Amino acid sequence: MATERIPRELILQVTRFLKRQGADYADVRFERILHESVVVQQRQVQSLSVEETAGVGIRVLLRGAWGFAATPHLALPHLKRAAAQAVALAKASSSINKQRVRLAPVEPVRAAHRSRYQIDPFEVPLSKKLDYLLWATSALMGPQAVKRATAHMDFYRRTKFFASTDGAQIHQVLLESGAGLEVVAQQGNEVRLRSYPNSHHGALAQAGFEYVKQLDLVGGAKTIQQEVLLLLRARPPKPGLTTLILDPTQMVMQLHESCGHPTELDRVLGQELSYAGGSFLTPEHLGRLRYGSDAVTIVADATVPGGVGSFAYDDEGVPAQRVELVRRGLFTGYLSSRESASRLGLPGSGGAMRAEQWDAPPLVRMTNVNLEPGEATVEQLIRDVKRGYLLSTNKSWSIDDRRLNFQFSTEIGREIINGSLGALVANPLYTGITPQFWGRCTGVSNRASWQLWGVPNCAKGEPMQLMHVGHGAPYARFDGVWLGAAD
Repeated sequence: MATERIPRELILQVTRFLKRQGADYADVRFERILHESVVVQQRQVQSLSVEETAGVGIRVLLRGAWGFAATPHLALPHLKRAAAQAVALAKASSSINKQRVRLAPVEPVRAAHRSRYQIDPFEVPLSKKLDYLLWATSALMGPQAVKRATAHMDFYRRTKFFASTDGAQIHQVLLESGAGLEVVAQQGNEVRLRSYPNSHHGALAQAGFEYVKQLDLVGGAKTIQQEVLLLLRARPPKPGLTTLILDPTQMVMQLHESCGHPTELDRVLGQELSYAGGSFLTPEHLGRLRYGSDAVTIVADATVPGGVGSFAYDDEGVPAQRVELVRRGLFTGYLSSRESASRLGLPGSGGAMRAEQWDAPPLVRMTNVNLEPGEATVEQLIRDVKRGYLLSTNKSWSIDDRRLNFQFSTEIGREIINGSLGALVANPLYTGITPQFWGRCTGVSNRASWQLWGVPNCAKGEPMQLMHVGHGAPYARFDGVWLGAAD
């Protein structure tokens, strides 16, 4: 890992300096992020960019209050100046802080970790990436109704070195790769959209260029071109209560908004109210609330291979963990940090503290929030439906500030009639109240249909941070859900 050029000795000097300044606790986090983005629209290159940012973020706990400062200047005088600023901010905060911060214990470690991959995407020639994207957009074009065809690739390398005054020294290198397509078709006043293999740049994994090759963008282009043209003639679904089956591409957003965010413990404790609201999963419900049916088990798993919410240690030096949030329908756990775990009296942090990059303090973030598979095949889930719909690929979402009342629309749906798939439907939209909706889950498909997706733009905090988080899901069936049309 020496090739990652980390200023290890400088970071350790700063931790020793902070000890001499009287910090009760401090951590110093170096981070370098390399991001390459390639976008092709129609048969032309729309944008190419390679961005690199590097710097050091310093957290100080003194007299029960936090101070944070950051600098991009990797020389000892600049680092000491930022450290002194963090100390001064902690002292100022302590003068008005009404509740002293206490941290749940963690064993400091010295460790190194690197993502597993086969092909380093940053060593793949740009010409090869462009040829592949141009080929994919060409496969999308052709019919007159197709008005826009876009293909993209994104690659990230995140190099981190974390040291604390407790003695932790952790070096991690995380590599991510992703790609996808989007096609827009228009006929008269009707406009339809299809994405492949998922919307919102969700085809992102902790892997190398081999993941992009496995996506088969050209084969996917042929499928979504046909679907978007059929959607131009498709009718909206009939409104009313019905049975829904959500495929993994839509379960991503359902998990993210109605389980991931409400189980963030800082949000529950009122530390996130100003940006995106609180949570209905308040502490008195822990271990008591029926969040869903017996078919529903949801975990936050930072150890799952390939997830963009996976790592070896979080940004507090806490080991990656698998935390049960919901066990057979019962609400059982939170995403937590050392501070929030201590406030709730939990034995330790859930290892969910992460920062977008070096110039931001870490927040409680989702890791990979996954719906565990059941026993049924997808065919069995469908076969038991007399009349309903199969919905795929999130299009839009809305949820209230307690994460209770929601509505989601998807790019595409299919009728289910007497256990068989029927005609396509356009712009399906469904609504629900979180515990009632999950309580109506009557079936979950098995491991063979389980898929892991990435979300590269989970927003939280002020100033806002965008985090990469993951969601794994099978197909899931829900009875008695209100369905209408987004138009």
